[in-house]
Amino acid sequence: MHARSRNYVSESEACKLESIPLDFGDYHPLKPITVTESKTKKMNRKGSTSSTSSSSSSSMLDPLSSVLDGTDPLSLFAAAADPVTTTATMDSTRKKRDKDDSSAVGSDFEPWSSKRGEILARYTTTEKLSIVSGRKATTTGSAVSEKVRTRLEELDDLEEGSQKELLNLTQQDYMNRIEELNQSLKDAWSSDQKVKALKIVIQCSKLLSDTTVIQFYPSKFVLITDILDTFGKLVYERILSMCVDSRVPLPDNFSPESVNDTAKETCLNWFFKIASIRELIPRFYVEAAILKCNKFLSKMGISECLPRLTSMIRGIGDPLVAVYARAYLCRVGMEVAPQLKESLNENFFDFLLTFKQIHGDTVQNQLVVQCVEIPLYLTLYSPAIDWILQCIAYRAPEVLLTEMMERCKNLGNNALLLNSIMSAFRAEFIAARSMDFIGMIKECDESGFPKHLLFRSLGLNLALADPPENDRLQILNEAWKVITKLKNPQDYINCAEVWVEYTCRHFTKREVNTVLADVIKHMTPDRAFEDAYPQLQSIIQKVITYIYDFSLLFSVEKFLPFLDMFQKESVRVEVCKCIMESFINALTLEDEKRMLAALINGFIKMVSFGRDFEQQLSFYVEARSMFCNLEPVLVQLIHSVNQLAMETRKVMKGNHSRKTAAFVRACVAFCFITIPSLSGIFIRLNLYLHSGQVALANQCLSQADAFFKAAVSLVPEVPKMINVDGKMRPSDTFLLEFLCNFFSTLLVVPDHPEQGVLFLVRGLLNVIQDYTWEDNSDDKVRIYTNVLHLLSAMTQEVYIYHVDKVDSNDTLYGGDSKFLAEINKLCETVIAQILDHLKTLGKEETLKRQSQLALYLFNTILAHGDLRNNKLNQLSVNLWNLAQKHGFADTSTMVTTLEYIKKRSKQPEMSHFTDLALRLPLQSRT
Repeated sequence: MHARSRNYVSESEACKLESIPLDFGDYHPLKPITVTESKTKKMNRKGSTSSTSSSSSSSMLDPLSSVLDGTDPLSLFAAAADPVTTTATMDSTRKKRDKDDSSAVGSDFEPWSSKRGEILARYTTTEKLSIVSGRKATTTGSAVSEKVRTRLEELDDLEEGSQKELLNLTQQDYMNRIEELNQSLKDAWSSDQKVKALKIVIQCSKLLSDTTVIQFYPSKFVLITDILDTFGKLVYERILSMCVDSRVPLPDNFSPESVNDTAKETCLNWFFKIASIRELIPRFYVEAAILKCNKFLSKMGISECLPRLTSMIRGIGDPLVAVYARAYLCRVGMEVAPQLKESLNENFFDFLLTFKQIHGDTVQNQLVVQCVEIPLYLTLYSPAIDWILQCIAYRAPEVLLTEMMERCKNLGNNALLLNSIMSAFRAEFIAARSMDFIGMIKECDESGFPKHLLFRSLGLNLALADPPENDRLQILNEAWKVITKLKNPQDYINCAEVWVEYTCRHFTKREVNTVLADVIKHMTPDRAFEDAYPQLQSIIQKVITYIYDFSLLFSVEKFLPFLDMFQKESVRVEVCKCIMESFINALTLEDEKRMLAALINGFIKMVSFGRDFEQQLSFYVEARSMFCNLEPVLVQLIHSVNQLAMETRKVMKGNHSRKTAAFVRACVAFCFITIPSLSGIFIRLNLYLHSGQVALANQCLSQADAFFKAAVSLVPEVPKMINVDGKMRPSDTFLLEFLCNFFSTLLVVPDHPEQGVLFLVRGLLNVIQDYTWEDNSDDKVRIYTNVLHLLSAMTQEVYIYHVDKVDSNDTLYGGDSKFLAEINKLCETVIAQILDHLKTLGKEETLKRQSQLALYLFNTILAHGDLRNNKLNQLSVNLWNLAQKHGFADTSTMVTTLEYIKKRSKQPEMSHFTDLALRLPLQSRT
C-alpha cells in the first residue's frame, strides 16, 4: 500500500469551524448604560441597553413604557417617601436580625423542584378546562385622567386577541397552552417587549383564582408558578446587568450602595408597575416573584416586604387559593432570605387562624357543585401545607415542634395538619414524642383524613429514628390495633409495610412472626396479594436486612408461608434472587478482602512525603511487601509509582539529572517486577502498556522496550473467555481495544539500534497471526486494518504526535527509502492477509460480513492510501464493487461515501479522485 503524504497542520486548520464576525452595531450586552440629559420628558431608547432621563426633573421616569406619556400613578409618593433613604436609618438597629444572603439553605433541604413531578402526576383530571383572558376594566369618575386609565387597562389585557376564551381543553391541552404562554414570555422579553411580558405574567397569575376544576388546582399552581419563577429571574438578571460598572459585575453579596441610580430607578418602576395591578391575586404573585429585586433598593427591603405580602393573603377568600399563595411566599422566601424565619412562621400562623374556613358553608357548597368529597378535597391541601411546614421546620429548634403541637390541639387535633407536622419536622423530634402523637391521633376526627395515614406517617419517622426504649412495645401495640382493623387490602399493606421495619429494628423473631402472620391473613383472601407485590417485596427486603442470621430467619414460622404469596413467576424469581444475594453477601472471605483492599488503597492515596520522592518510593516498596496477597492494592501501588515518576519528570521539566534519571529507573523497575505477580491478564497487559508509556516519557528507552516486549509476549495467553463482574464474557472486544491503544503508542517508539526495522510491530503482527481466533469473528481483520493506519502514519515525514525529548522513527530514519520500502512490504503482507480472509467469506451465510469488511478496507485505503497508484486504485474499485455485489451494502452509506469522494476531488492535488468517482457505480439491491 502506497500511503498518501499528510500535512497534519493544514488538515487540522481545514477542520476548524469557520469564524464569522458579528456586527452588533451600537448594541452590546456588556456595553455600559449611559445616562444623558434630555430636553423632553419622553423616554428615548435605543436597543435595550441605553436609556435617557431628565437631569433636572425629580420625578421617576418609567423605562417599561416608552410608548406612553405621563408618570406612573404611584410615582407621586416616590419623592415624599424614598424607600432607599427611609430605610437607611433603620439598618444599624436591625443588623443582628438580618443576616447576609450567604446563610442559604443546605443540601439537606429538599428543593421544590423535587416535588414538582410528584404533584403533576398525582393531581390530574379528566374534566374539561378553560383559560379565560383578563377582562377589560373601566374606571369611572373624572379624577383619573384618560392617559392613566389607558395605562391601567393595558396591565389587564393581553394586546389583540386577549378577549378570547379557550374552552373544553383537556388536561394535556391546558398544560401545552401554559407552556406556550411561558415561551411567549421568554420571546417577549428577548425582543425587548417588557410590558407585554408583564401582561403575560398577570394573565397567568389570574388563573390561580379559578377553582372550577378543583382537583386540578395543585398541578395548575405548579405550572403557573413556573412562569412566575421565569419572570422573576428575568427581571432580576436584567437589573443586575444594569449594575455593571466598567465591565466589573457586582459581587454576590453586594450592598444597595453599590447599585447605580439607573438600576435603582428601573427596579422602583417595576415595583410601581406591579402595584398598579388592580386584582389582589395577580398583584401578590407578581410582586412575590420579584421579591429578590428588593436587594437593589435596601438591605431591609425583603424583610419589610415579607410581612406585608403575608398580610395581603388575608384578603384571599378561598382557603385553597390562600394556602397555595402562602406556599409560594414560603418558596420565594426560602430562596432569597432563608434567615427570615419569623416572617415564614407568621405566614403559617395566619393560615391556622383561618383554618376553620375549610369546613365553612362556602367551601361545602362549592364541593357539592363539583361533586367532590371532603377527604379528596383535604388532600388538595397537602402539597401546600407540607411545603410551608418543611420551610418552617428546616433546622428549627425542638421547641417549635412543641408550639406546633399545641396549636394543632387547639384546632381539635386536625388530622390533615397533624400529618403535615409529622412529615416536616426531624424524625428524632417526632420519635421522642411518639406517645404524644399517638394520643393526638386517637382524638382526631376520622371523617376527613383517615387515621391509618397518620400512623403511616408516624411509622416513617420511626424507621429513621428510635423512640424511647420504654415506649417501644406500647407504640407497636397502639399502631397495630388500628392497622389490623383496616378492611381495604391496599390501605392495610401500605401501612403495614412501614411498621414491619419498626418491628424488625426493635423486637425479636416472635414479634416479626406475628406481624408476618397478620399480613398473610389480610392479603390472602381474594388473592389481594397479586395487587401488592411491590409492598410485599419491600417487606421481605426489610426482614432480611435486619435478620441477617439465616438460621434465625428460616426459624421464623411464617417466613416461608409469606414467600408462598409470591405466585407470579417473575416476581418469585426476583424475591428468591434477593434472598440468595443477601445470603451470599453475608461477608465472605472475598468480600472481606475486597473491602480491606479498598480501605488500604484509600490510605495509600492519602500518604504524601511532599518533595521527598525517595521516601515516597520506599513507602510504596514497604506497602508492597506487606500487602502482596491483595491484588487491588498491588495495582494501586503500580499506578502510584508511575505517577511518582511523572511528578519527578514534571519537577525536572523533562531534563533529568543523573540522580533523578536513576530514581525514575528505580520506579520503572518497581513496576516491571510487580506486574507479573498479578492474575488478571488484561490488568497485566494494560499496566505493561501504561508503565511503558511512563518509561518512554522519562527517556528510559530500553526499559520501555522491555515493557512493550512483555506485552507482546503476553497476548498469546489471552483466553477466549474472561470473567467480568462474575460473568464469563468473550475476550475479543477487550483484546481489540488493547491492541488499538498499543498501536497508537508504537507510532512514537523508536527502533532499537541492535534490532531490525519495526521489530516491535513485526513481533506483534506475528503474535496476531498465530493467535487462534473464533471462526465467526472478524476481529483479526479489523486489527490488521488498524495496523494499516499505523503503517500509513509511519511513512509521513513528520509524525502527528511525539514524546517530548524522544526521537521517533521520523527523525531517526528521516524518510529513508529503505525504511519506507520495509513499511510497504509490511502493508502488502497485511493487505494480502485481509484479502484472503475476504475470500473465505464468500459463502451465503457470511456475505453480509464480507460486504461490511470490504467497505471497511475501502474506507481505510481512501483515508490513508495514495490512490494515484494504479494498483491501489484498482484495489479500491474492486472492494467497492465487492461491498455491493450481493446487495448487503447500506445504500445511504454508499451514497454518502461517493459524495465525499466527489467533494474531495475539488481540492488541490486531489483531481485523481474525479476519475475514481467515475469508476465507482452505485448498484441497486435488486
